[in-house]
Formats: sequence, C-alpha cells, structure tokens
Amino acid sequence: MTEPIDQLCIDTIRALSMDAIQAANSGHPGLPLGMAPAAFVLYADVMKHDPADVDWPDRDRFVLSAGHGSMLLYSALHLAGYELSLDDIKAFRQWDSRTPGHPERERHHDGSWRTPGVEVTTGPLGQGFANGVGMAIAEQHLRHTFGSETQDHYVYAIVSDGDLMEGVASEAASMAGQLGLGKLIYLYDDNDISLDGPTSLSFDSEDTSKRFESYGWQVLEVSDANDIDALRAALAEGKAETAKPTLIHVKSIIGYPSPNKQGTSGAHGSPLGDDEVRLTKEAMGWDPDKTFFVPDGVYERFGAGGRKGAEARSEWQTRLDALKQDAAKAELWDKAWVGEALPGVADALAPGKIDWGKPALATRAAGKAAMAAFSSFVPTMVGGAADLSGSTNTLFPGGDDETLSKGHPGRNVYYGVREHAMGAAVNGMAAHGGIVRPYGSTFLQFADYMRGSIRLSALMQLKVAWVFTHDSVALGEDGPTHQPVEHVAALRAIPGLTVLRPGDPLETAEAWRVILEDLDGPGVLILSRQNLPVLEGAPVVGGVERGAYTVRGTEAPPQAVIVGTGSEVHTALEAADLLEKEGLVVQVVSMPSWELFEAQDESYRQQVLPLGVPKVSVEAGIAMGWSQWVDASVSIERFGASAPGEELLERFGITPAATAAKVKELIG
Repeated sequence: MTEPIDQLCIDTIRALSMDAIQAANSGHPGLPLGMAPAAFVLYADVMKHDPADVDWPDRDRFVLSAGHGSMLLYSALHLAGYELSLDDIKAFRQWDSRTPGHPERERHHDGSWRTPGVEVTTGPLGQGFANGVGMAIAEQHLRHTFGSETQDHYVYAIVSDGDLMEGVASEAASMAGQLGLGKLIYLYDDNDISLDGPTSLSFDSEDTSKRFESYGWQVLEVSDANDIDALRAALAEGKAETAKPTLIHVKSIIGYPSPNKQGTSGAHGSPLGDDEVRLTKEAMGWDPDKTFFVPDGVYERFGAGGRKGAEARSEWQTRLDALKQDAAKAELWDKAWVGEALPGVADALAPGKIDWGKPALATRAAGKAAMAAFSSFVPTMVGGAADLSGSTNTLFPGGDDETLSKGHPGRNVYYGVREHAMGAAVNGMAAHGGIVRPYGSTFLQFADYMRGSIRLSALMQLKVAWVFTHDSVALGEDGPTHQPVEHVAALRAIPGLTVLRPGDPLETAEAWRVILEDLDGPGVLILSRQNLPVLEGAPVVGGVERGAYTVRGTEAPPQAVIVGTGSEVHTALEAADLLEKEGLVVQVVSMPSWELFEAQDESYRQQVLPLGVPKVSVEAGIAMGWSQWVDASVSIERFGASAPGEELLERFGITPAATAAKVKELIG
C-alpha cells in the first residue's frame, strides 16, 4: 500500500516534469510520468547517496539511459536535495541552463558540476546502458584493489524499449552476464510505446526477459510501475543476487495518469499541452492553477535517502582514513581518484629506458613495450581490445592473473567482438572514477563502430585512451574493408579529442606519457602494423607534447618544409634526402598531434612551420584538414586495395619520390 506522503512525492515528480516541459514547449513527458514511482523509490529509499557530496567515491551510481526522459532525473534530484533549484527546473532546455534536454555530465572550470547528480551524458539510446556496465567493472576492480571497506556499491539505471533495441545494449548485456556483474541493477521501463507508435510495429516478436536470462542475468518482474512495494521488493532481490546482473522488467503506462494521452505515442516526445496538463493534475487531485509547486512534507520525505546516505558517508570516511594510514595505499587512492598515474611514468618511458630489441619496430609493438614499462605506475588502469589483443598488443603483462573474468577482477579485459559495448563501457569506467585512463583498442578501421562513444568521451572530457592500430593501407592484403583512409581525419574532426599518431617507438612511448600525464580529456593513439626505424637523436621529449617539432633542421633558411605523421615521418625524411641531393634546403617536421600543436603559442608554431616557406604534408590518408598547416599534401583520396603493404604505398604515391616531386612542384 502506498502511503499518502509517498504518493504525494511521486505526483510531485510528475507535476514538476509536466510544468517544466510545458514551459519549454519541448520535451518528453511520458517517461517522467510513467516511471515517477521508480525514481522516488530509488532516491528516497534504496540508493546510497549524499546530495552534499556528489563525488563521494562509494555512492551508488544512477544512470538514466533513456536520457530523453531527463525531467524525471531533474525532478528527483531537486526533491532529493541536490544543488538544483526550482529556478533550474523552470529553465529546462534553455540556454546555459543546468537542466538541458538530455542529462549532460559537464564540469565548469572551477570544478563544480553543471548538473550535480548526473553521472554520464546519455543522449544516444543504449550508451547509458553500456556506461553502467563499465561502472560496474570499475566498482569490481576497485573493490578488489582497495577492499570492500572503501568500495562497495551498486549501479542502477532506468532503461527503455529504445535502449534495448540498440545493438550496443545487447553487446553490453552479453558482456555483463559473461563477467557476472552482480552490482548492476537495471529497471526496464516496458511501456509498449516508441516515438513512431506502439512497439508492436518494431519490437514485438522477442521475449526480452528470456533474452536477458540467456545472457546470464537475473530477470525479475513488476507488473505495475505504480506498485512501489513491488518495486522495493524487486530491488531488494536484485541486491541480494551477487553473482548476476539484474534486469527488473517493469510494466508501466507511458504518460500515466494523463486522461487522454497515457498509453499513446502522443505522450512520448511532445508536451502534453496546457489543457491536458490541467486534466492530469486534476486526476491526481492537484490544483491545476498551481505550477512548479512542491507540497508540504515532500522535501522531508524525499530527502530521507540523502540523510541516510550522509550517515553512510561519514562511516565510510572513517574507514577510508584507516586505509590511508598506509602511505602507499593513500598515494594510490588519491592518484586514482583524480585520474593520475603514480610518479615515475616519465622516467620509465624516457629514451634509453626501454630496450626496443631491434632498430626498427612497429609502433603497435612499441606500444606493448611502453605499456609493460608503465604498468606498475597505473595499477587501477583497466582495458583491452575487441578480440584483437594479439594484434593491437594492448594487454598488461601478467597473463591470467591480470585477466578480468567472472569472479576475478583483473585489469585486462577481453571484450570479444563488441566494439560498441567496449567504447561505452570504457566511458563508464572513466565516469565512475578511480580507474586511471581506461582504454579500448581495435583496428583503426573499426573506430567507425565506436564513433558514438568516442564522441561522447570528448563531450564529457573523460580521461580515457583509445588505441587504434593497423593505421593505413600499409597493413596490406586484408584490403579496403580493413584499410583506414578517412579515419584519422574523422577523429581529428571531433572537438575536444586529442589525436596522436607517433612516427617511431620513441614517439610512441612519449605519446603514452602525454596521454597518462598531460591530457585533461580523451586521447587517441594511432599505431602502425609495419616496422618503423627509431628516430635516433630526435627531440621527442618536449616535441611530442607540443604536437609538432623539427626532426631535421637546417643551417640555412629552409626553402621548404615537409611535415609527416606516423610512418610518413620517415617518408618525409627520405624525401628531404632526395631534395638535398639536388641542392634544396629542406626542414622536416614530425606532427603527431594537430590538437597539441594548435594549443602552442604563435612563436613556437612559426618556429616549426616558418611563415612564407612552402610546406608539404605527407600522410597515408585523405588530406582533409591539412590546408590549415600546409600548402599542398601527398595523400590518398580513394579506398585501398588488397596487395602487400609496400606495394600499396608505392602505387598510391606515398613515397619519398612522390613527396619530393610535390615539393618541387610547389616551389617551382
């Protein structure tokens, strides 16, 4: 039986959501109305959270994967005592408001949150579902690292029909079952409606409960979303199951209790309208003339969860203080929660510290050596590849001892052929906190599968690492389906993403250092399959971190500058040799990162790329964007082909001779 004050809290969520959406004349009222009971039960009764400390590491996490229903979350956060005022609610979907159309994870420059209580940016459906899986992986790993005294919490989410239709959710659900993530509890808002109409149009042939059971999830049923006793019981049963993730199948009515729009797509993506809002408030027994109204007793009742959480946080702080009596554990804890490696990374990766074993090495192999060198400085770094660990060389040493599996919280993740889920899970780990630079890896060609997650990592400015290998047509015989041509340019087009394409083992090690120590947001490391000579004597330290630097200078003023990235740095050097034999003075620049170079002051940029001097770039991909830096480009403007890599480079003109010819053509 629902107590009167509990019903009043639930209806307050509904009223605030309707009013905000109506005032904005934009939004999705159906989910906030239908799932208001679930939000109330979570924030008032079930979740461990403290609105006074939204960064508390041991809080339960909540993800509204169905982000279009954002007013459900904003209303709950406001009523639960988070720093989100009624004025913020009234500013829903307005310029620079704290209540944007979809929940957004964003920090201001002063470190404060734009919307306290929002854990991840959930726009594209399915991403939040998979983010939660990453959060559960993070919780498991950190609980193993620091003990349950300091890490022992749950990850909750509300997911929709649309989330479960998306392939990323299927991949992530399969992975969560494989790993036995028992701290994961999802409420599935099954309301039979999507934007186009009833889900029978597109999503009526599968048994979702059986699907999740086949993934290895515990599946529970709540036949009426308004039965809060049943919701509480199901959530308790979910918490009791420690070996499996839990999906609670909640049957709801979208837009309930709207008299004319409940149960229809008319309640999904558009405001109810003034008349229907009045009728809905009357159906709830409310005064229809009152807007943005919070009845007496609602804040007090809704805040019970936060008050209980504050007590739990105080007890947790005592336990943390005890753990931090150990100086080494204290340093590891403090570094982990600001996303930093332990001291010593720069020295471990410095030139001369890694024995490359040969004069030429693929940068993917150099990346493996670099990871082994910095492994001990990032004990809470978790990641892996999408069934390509042996090809991308992105595993920490340690074998089975470091493998994440059911009941074993290692840090090498075998994601399987699940690029979509890998990308979103990596974001979830970073958003959780405590995992230093979580990473995902695959062939560069397959970054297309992950683009949504990569874009969101940049949007949220998460400290993640994306590692992509087999970076050009030089990978050879697999052909154009596996040969990236436009992918580097496409990644550079994402705002807030730092792309690094190192040209040799030394640059690779330094690029990893830059990612681990310098970047405040996501970094992309792009590596070769083919062997590349070591750039002996090149000033990689200090050069890579500035995005571009002179690999070969000139005593006299240069007549031209050749700029290369990755494997084409060597092409540029050999082209300069050819030109110098003809009496031309040529400067050679390695530019591993446009973004880092653009951040430098003008004087440094002009030192590397002198004004008035003809400049040519050489890169085994499309030339889009290079005109910002150079006057002409040697590039590939078509898809690849199946043949040995060296032959492909020759046929596509990524050669010293073709580069030298382009320089001569430019300077006349």
